Amino acid sequence: MEFEIRKARTVAQGRRKLVREREEYFRLMDQGLSSSEACRRVGVNLRTGKRWRNGRNPSGRQKAAPPARPVVPPSASSRYLCEADRIHIADRLREKATIRAIAAELGRSPSTVSREIRRNRHPGNGQYRPFAAQARADDRRPRPKPRKISQNPELRAAVQAGLDELWSPEQICQALRAQFPDRPEMHVVHETVYQALYVQGRGELRRELAGALRTGRARRKPHRQAQQRRPRFAEPMVMISERPAEAEDRAVPGHWEGDLIIGKDNGSAIGTLVERATRYVMLVHLPDGRSAEQVRDALQETVQHLPAHLKRSLTWDQGSEMGRHHEFTVATDVPVYFCDPASPWQRGSNENTNGLLRQYFPKGTDLAVHSREHLNAVAAQLNGRPRKTLGWETPAERLHKLLAA
Repeated sequence: MEFEIRKARTVAQGRRKLVREREEYFRLMDQGLSSSEACRRVGVNLRTGKRWRNGRNPSGRQKAAPPARPVVPPSASSRYLCEADRIHIADRLREKATIRAIAAELGRSPSTVSREIRRNRHPGNGQYRPFAAQARADDRRPRPKPRKISQNPELRAAVQAGLDELWSPEQICQALRAQFPDRPEMHVVHETVYQALYVQGRGELRRELAGALRTGRARRKPHRQAQQRRPRFAEPMVMISERPAEAEDRAVPGHWEGDLIIGKDNGSAIGTLVERATRYVMLVHLPDGRSAEQVRDALQETVQHLPAHLKRSLTWDQGSEMGRHHEFTVATDVPVYFCDPASPWQRGSNENTNGLLRQYFPKGTDLAVHSREHLNAVAAQLNGRPRKTLGWETPAERLHKLLAA
């Protein structure tokens, strides 16, 4: 149920501070929703959400306003240890409690407690004092911090020299550790180098050095989060994991695997259907192209003459040619199951058959020149070959036995 925070009002209020809307917007963003979805649920314009996240852009004499997100004190955020947590750690350390016991009591990871003690204990006597630890943590919190590369000219020159030699940031960092094993001020991680290259306004490294990276990009390429990815097709896919078990063990005929073999310059194609139990082959004629509509119509025409007990399922990869799979299922009553991405072995019989078909339809040739009659002749020849996996029976013989039984 969507959150509807802005209700219709009878009295126009003009420009107003959307305090509740802004708080709800950031709550939805923290849950992993995209900005556009959070704006839609709260009921504000997409540009308003962007302004809340990034602040106002400078215009004329106006200075850039800071982001409008509510500032959460460190002690009120569950992400960070607060003063009460540090007092508890100090008390339990005096009682000789273990790190894991303290972490369990605070509901934290043992590494969090261990790192807190290591970073914030007294540098001289090694004692952990909670109020001094809180002060050290508060001193480290302000942002932005001075960057390591900008503060060390020798380090900056070494990194720039490595980039000039077309080394990757990771190679540079490992080389620095090997070259200066006893100088931690010369050690950086590769993310530090990427930050110095990508983030504008820092000035640690020359901007033109980004061209030395493998990608040649001067900025990061954002990756969509899993919950923000668009579905592959308009109609939801049914994955191969939901396919009936009888299809997996090949005990019952009528479960097919399908794919396309592609011709020269991706300009032509032939559809292939292989029955899993008998390895019986049918070829789908696609003389005019391989769009989703054309593949849907050709598949319907190919399977319509099959008896009902040989139309149990069809397994395909996630190619765009199956964009109309739901309409195919409605017309033929054949459910379509989709393989996982980059998993051709889930259609092993079909992949093997496509390799056999390349003897008749070599790669780099125009497949549109083959007539329907020629495709039927090729399929008949393959179905008449004895197959070792069938005990040297032919697919046609095995299918005839199943139909007779």
